[in-house]
Formats: sequence, structure tokens, C-alpha cells
Amino acid sequence: MRAWIIPAGAGAGPSGLKLVDRPSPPVAAGQVKVAMRAWSTNYRDGAVAAGLYLGGPVAVDTVPLSDGAGEVIEVGAGVTRFKLGDRVAGTFFQNWIGGPFSAAVLGSDLGGPIQGVLAEEAVLDEQGLVAIPCHMSFEEAACLPCAAVTAWHALFAAGHQILPGQTVLVQGTGGVSIFALQLAKGAGADVIVTSSSDEKLKTAKALGADDVINYKTTPAWDEAALALTGGRGVDMVIEVGGPGTVARSMNAVAAGGTVSLIGVLAGMDGAVTPLPLMLKVARLQGVYVGSRAMFEVMNTAMERQALRPRIDKVFKFEAAPDAYVHQASGAHFGKVVIAAG
Repeated sequence: MRAWIIPAGAGAGPSGLKLVDRPSPPVAAGQVKVAMRAWSTNYRDGAVAAGLYLGGPVAVDTVPLSDGAGEVIEVGAGVTRFKLGDRVAGTFFQNWIGGPFSAAVLGSDLGGPIQGVLAEEAVLDEQGLVAIPCHMSFEEAACLPCAAVTAWHALFAAGHQILPGQTVLVQGTGGVSIFALQLAKGAGADVIVTSSSDEKLKTAKALGADDVINYKTTPAWDEAALALTGGRGVDMVIEVGGPGTVARSMNAVAAGGTVSLIGVLAGMDGAVTPLPLMLKVARLQGVYVGSRAMFEVMNTAMERQALRPRIDKVFKFEAAPDAYVHQASGAHFGKVVIAAG
């Protein structure tokens, strides 16, 4: 089978990825072999390839990517959760089945530090797989494991469940942000979307956004969000910028609201005072993808609503590095997908 690897462990980014031939991986007891049909990229994947993600460089010859979907083609002894022909996707954290996050979860994330799924076949523990929504294609289901579960976790499972009539502010139009827009609208919330592109904001409106703010022409987007809510503020901010934007998020959030910190797209540097949170009895909540249980509940909700991921562009398996480049460019709206031949 063919697989993409990070041969040096990191450093060269997408240009350093290498396509190799490997033997079909063996299947042990409790494991499932999946013929991968589609994959999707996340901001994290580019950072892993460059050796800049959290724990630093991964092991030499690591197969990248956490997100992929495919069909079960072999099951090991004792497997009860899946059978031949089932359509499945891997969970981002292979060890987070349910319950609260713990330190034991770390180190079980696909595509770094453990082997990822950007290969024609992947072998995973049956506990680290979920059945994908019946109405979705493999390309659509491949978008779910990281970005969609992260958005679901922030909106419904991090201690502040978004309710009908509440307001969510979504930063940008990448994978997590667009899933947050779709899921929040499905829950009956109002959604404000920010972007530096009027064209992307127009598309966000067509997808259901109630209000939009161009943060390039309106740098004080937090004040604009306050004005749009009559001075009350938003109930939740999907914070993907990090230290560079979180101060404005804390200003925009309502009393008793939550800033869900998900990414660091605006950079790692920035002095931030937590005082606004104290005065509003609001909170800053870290969100790091989610558990298998969250994934499964989210899939049920998506099936009930016939919700489909917004795919920006699809690349062939042989052109996987180009998908990384497109992801890094920031030109995408929603998810960047890689599909098998």
C-alpha cells in the first residue's frame, strides 16, 4: 500500500512529505483495518509537518493526519463494534473514549505523536473508531474527527451548552469556525462571523450567519459585536486566534458567557489581562478536540439535521502536499479534503 510520511520527523513542511510503498499492516486482536477513502487537513497538520506543534518533531517516518474515513476490510480477533463493510472514521484521540479530559489522553492523537491515517490502509483499535453518518460521503465524513468534534465540544460539551436564542461569535471561516456556524444555527442560536474577506462573509451569510464583521475594515470587531447585541455581548466566542485576539473576545463576551479557546492563528505572543472575565463572571475555556462519545452524539445530531460539511476543495491522494499548501494559505472556506483515486 502507499502512504505519505514525514521522513525527517519534521522541519520541511509540506515539501518534506514523501510518498512511499509499505506492506499492508497486520491486524492484531481488537484492531480493525480500514481502506481509507478520504482525508482532510487541519491547521495542526501543517504545524506537525514543520515540527512546530506542541510536543515538537514527531518520530521519523510518521504517517501524518488525524482525519480520515474509509471502509472496514479486516477485523481482528475479539472485535465486536465493527464488521466488514462498515463505514468508519478514526477518533482524534485514540484513548479518549468518554468522560472528562485527563493527562492519559495526551499522546494518543493520530498523526503525531502516533501514526496517522494518510495512507491507503490504516489499522486502529476498534475503540478508536466511530461509524460515520449515513447521509455523508467519505469525503464529507473525513472532515469530522478534529474540526467538527472541536466545534461540538465548545458549543455543547464544555460546561456551557449553547441554547436557542443565544448568540455565538465565530472567528474566521476555517474548518472549526464553519462547523461552529452550522452547529450553532442547528441549535437555534444566532451567529456572528468575522473575517477579513467580504467575499467569505457573503458566503457565511448564505450559510446562515445572522451578522458578519470584517475585522480588517472594522478592527474593533469586539465593539461591533457589542453593538449588534445591544451592548449585552455574545454568549460564546469561538476563539481561534489565541493571544492575539483573546482580549477582544473577552470584551465581546456577555456576562456569564464563555470564550472557548481553540487555536492560535493570530500568534503565540500577547499580554492579556483576565480582569474582564472576573468583572463579567465569564470564563475562558480551553477546548482540545473531544472524546469518542462527543463524536458519536454529534454524528447523531448531524444525521437528524442532514447537516453536511462545507468542503472548499478536494485534492487527489497523490497531490496531498498541495492540500497542505492550500490549507496554509488561508484561502479556504471550510474544509480542505484529499480523496483516494
